Amino acid sequence: MNQTINQNLGQTIKLNDPSLLQTQAFIDGQWINADSNETLPVINPANNQLLASVAKCGQSETRRMIDAAHRAQKLWATTTAKERARLLRNWYELIINNQEDLAQIITAEQGKPLSESRAEITYGSNYVEWFSEEAKRIYGDLIPAPTANKRLMVLKQPVGVVACITPWNFPNAMLTRKIAPALAAGCTVVCKPASATPLSALALVYLAEKAGIPKGVVNIVVGNTQEIGDELTSNPLVKKLTFTGSTQIGKQLIEKCADTVKRTSMELGGNAPFIVFENADIDAAVEGAVASKYRNAGQTCVCSNRLLVQASVYEEFTKKLALAVKLLKLGNGSDNNTNIGPLIDKKAAEDVCNLIDDAVSKGAQIVTGGARAEAGDNFVQPTILTDVSPEMRLFSEEIFGPVAPLIKFETEEEAVELANDTEFGLAAYFYSQNNNQIWRVSEQLEFGIVGVNEGIISNEMAPFGGIKESGQGREGSKYGLDDYLELKYVCLGGIE
Repeated sequence: MNQTINQNLGQTIKLNDPSLLQTQAFIDGQWINADSNETLPVINPANNQLLASVAKCGQSETRRMIDAAHRAQKLWATTTAKERARLLRNWYELIINNQEDLAQIITAEQGKPLSESRAEITYGSNYVEWFSEEAKRIYGDLIPAPTANKRLMVLKQPVGVVACITPWNFPNAMLTRKIAPALAAGCTVVCKPASATPLSALALVYLAEKAGIPKGVVNIVVGNTQEIGDELTSNPLVKKLTFTGSTQIGKQLIEKCADTVKRTSMELGGNAPFIVFENADIDAAVEGAVASKYRNAGQTCVCSNRLLVQASVYEEFTKKLALAVKLLKLGNGSDNNTNIGPLIDKKAAEDVCNLIDDAVSKGAQIVTGGARAEAGDNFVQPTILTDVSPEMRLFSEEIFGPVAPLIKFETEEEAVELANDTEFGLAAYFYSQNNNQIWRVSEQLEFGIVGVNEGIISNEMAPFGGIKESGQGREGSKYGLDDYLELKYVCLGGIE
């Protein structure tokens, strides 16, 4: 049955390997339908056409996945680090070998341009490669003892079964950023991708199985969000939950995990400032602003949300940014000439337009864009607003769309104060050519990530994560394993 479905799907999404399009849940090494035989539609946001119908699972399937992951974890934890590294490397190579197919799937279900989808596959696979190498570098410690007849040791051991909940904006990379370190540490996972973009996750687990990762180590469930989430947060066999998504949902998950005292790591909402000082290279700042603000149609948690520009260069920056934005081509992501695709759905487009309307009603001026696009219900024109002030909703709310609000400031102190005036603390950016200013501002900004003279900041070698209400924990880098490991202190006495 699944083979026939995949062949039909292959006519909608042209793939070299149609078997990458899976529509069933993956439990304990088996592809299954939902117990209820219900399915969930997957829609192409560029044209609102049905791409596929995937198994709509719930509590019972999720519980079986957790049980399977728990059984598999005991064996996986005793697998040598070198063997785990080998299997992760196999997975990485399969992802790279299928990069174009995986990119086609992302563009079809999420909408971003193919160039960005290809970049996401590279970015996501880099985490698998990185943690395949870090798996062999989980070191403990030998601590100098207080007496000669003791030895004090610190061991690092896997947390156990990990629940991974990921969003729709990066349906490949958000999963690899969580699964790869968990597996490297010796944990098993139960993953719930976003209902809007499950095909990328199912393709990833298909390749993980093909790479030789044992059954039960990676499980994927799609379906009833409430039932799945309640089971993942309440089941005592789940020892850790990692989530990427909104701050509101993150708080709810933390609260639900408290009953079983699960470890949590949260990558939540953002409200990133992008500061342009008067001594900045304005052309470079414009290039960085376009990359940061309009990538994935503004649907990234680290994209610039507020552009703070010093008064003396405000007009110059605005004019140059407007020229650059007017060159962007909006359309179906499968068109190689497209720079900006659709938002994920009609509601998302409506929400962004409501933020624009609110700002305009309170005095903001539209430089370019400012409305829905003719391409379809889910498209919003790339927009620039000037005369933006703090009382407008988009100053404090995450826009998650292709809208750049420009705010004028006079002094460095004012810029830092405006930038920090938010409960969020994920990413911040600024452009300056003054080394003293670079040090001062970098240290004063209350954010987990700071980009200086750079609009694209994320990579597998650096720790990604926020402070304040933007979350807890870090993904990537040598620090990325810490969230999946427990420290065990062993005191060995009676040594002569």
